[in-house]
Amino acid sequence: MEVKKQLELTLKASRSLNLLTVDQINAVLLDLADAAVAHTDEVLAENLKDLARMDPSDTKYDRLKLTVDRIAGIAADIRNVASLPSPVGRVLSETARPNGMRIQKVSVAFGVIGIIYEARPNVTFDVFSLCLKSGNACVLKGGSDAIDSNTAITKVIHSVLEKHGIDKNILALLPADREATSQILNARGFVDLIIPRGSQGLIEFVRKNATIPVIETGAGICHTYFDEFGDTAKGRDIVFNSKTRRPSVCNSLDCLVIHESRLSDLPEICSELPKCKVIIYADEQAHEALEGNYPSNLLAWATDESFGTEFLDYKMSVKTVASFDEALEHIAEYSSKHSEAIVSEDAQRQDLFRKLVDASSVYCNVSTAFTDGAQFGLGAEIGISTQKLHARGPMALEELTSYKWLIDGDGQVRP
Repeated sequence: MEVKKQLELTLKASRSLNLLTVDQINAVLLDLADAAVAHTDEVLAENLKDLARMDPSDTKYDRLKLTVDRIAGIAADIRNVASLPSPVGRVLSETARPNGMRIQKVSVAFGVIGIIYEARPNVTFDVFSLCLKSGNACVLKGGSDAIDSNTAITKVIHSVLEKHGIDKNILALLPADREATSQILNARGFVDLIIPRGSQGLIEFVRKNATIPVIETGAGICHTYFDEFGDTAKGRDIVFNSKTRRPSVCNSLDCLVIHESRLSDLPEICSELPKCKVIIYADEQAHEALEGNYPSNLLAWATDESFGTEFLDYKMSVKTVASFDEALEHIAEYSSKHSEAIVSEDAQRQDLFRKLVDASSVYCNVSTAFTDGAQFGLGAEIGISTQKLHARGPMALEELTSYKWLIDGDGQVRP
């Protein structure tokens, strides 16, 4: 089907979502969770086709890979979304004017949301469940690296929609070619909002080429600052978790910033990392502290490119600073405004870090791995917004709504 024709069908189908009840939407989501598990074998078979085309050493391989456990987790997230209150139809404010008019500000769906994403087939399930719960239709543009997985998942979703008598065009999967990307980025009148999920390069491309509103998500250049008042054991555990839990995701640690007075503790802070063969790119002072205390084949000299890089791999840099202010300056220069953390036992230092660091999520003595919609109690997420307009941080149901004003009266006219 031509992309323009598909966009027309999705726009038309989106209007029918306004007539669905919360119970109907929840019934679809619960059936979809069951269907995801029931069709695990078929989805994994298609996922293997995608995996066969990708080098296992590619940093996107882990994001592309689906497993029985991951699909079970996806189904659990869908059930969580079903259990959440609807974000649509909430009265955000209400006032009565002197002339008798009653004015309400009420949450509404955007309408049609477009998602452009790379090597993340789980996004197909996640986006659909969040969009349906928030009353939005969705147009998905996945990459060619996940085309078989995305197609299989879309078939599962469409089968559930047809079972419930709902127009399947509320979910559209576009071809995985460049022409489709260009068309969705310029689909004014058909798509209300674009959300890119992927590399910094993808996000910048979408931002520069879209003629419809964009919410930037995904790129995470994350720092953890080990302060002069930091607890070594906490620092060791936080660094290990935030770097190695899932290095291919956007909340993974990229740069450890350490106060020079604590360099003697650096070997202990990094002591768990060799278990996952993490390569450290250390500046001169950090390299000296780690030499002989960290496997030589995993220790390298930092270059200018070592900072401000989202590694998405078992790699990280270490930057030594002489002061708290220097740490703040380094983070401000290289941060993508995603997630930043401090390890410190000093309450004043913690407070200053919270106030002065500009990021969507700021942590004190906690791993940045928690930047996630489900971990924040949002049920699931459609992405992590790194901008400041409309939404910031994990975006879930509430962030997928806008609002409109409802004005009721009894014949009032303006003089």
